[in-house]
Amino acid sequence: MYRNFLPSEFVRSVFHISPEHLIAKGIRGIITDLDNTLVEWDRPDATPKLVEWLKSMKDAGIQVTIVSNNNELRVQSFADPLGIPFIYKARKPMGKAFRKALHIMSVKKEEVVVIGDQLLTDVVGGNRMKLHTILVLPVASSDGFFTRFNRLVERRIFSSLKRRGYVTWEEEV
Repeated sequence: MYRNFLPSEFVRSVFHISPEHLIAKGIRGIITDLDNTLVEWDRPDATPKLVEWLKSMKDAGIQVTIVSNNNELRVQSFADPLGIPFIYKARKPMGKAFRKALHIMSVKKEEVVVIGDQLLTDVVGGNRMKLHTILVLPVASSDGFFTRFNRLVERRIFSSLKRRGYVTWEEEV
């Protein structure tokens, strides 16, 4: 049961994920969450640092697709200026959006990582699809209404994982 909640990796932010690290693992595609993973949930545009990170992935031949539970307007207004494909109202952790992202990028499961800030949506969804998952710390300390509820549940799960010795990293979610 706990396996679904355990990310394959944990890093502080997307900026700690380099194209070289991903290429060494045979990765050709990234499925990433948007809100509190790439930018704060209420920030409309990408930061210059994020634009540079996305460019480094593209230059390395790594495709990026945003998969978000948020609405079309939010995700499209963020992704379109960057030229990034996206899936909105993804209903993560359900698998349909993850399968669609794999199809969009024309990559195999073994060639993809899922990056996100939530155990209950990003990590569980990626793990259920047998994808490599990377948990990042939330970019902002504030959350939208539904995410606040998820965070309460996640803290309990995370504490249980830690007590059982499944958590091997220092930072806490």
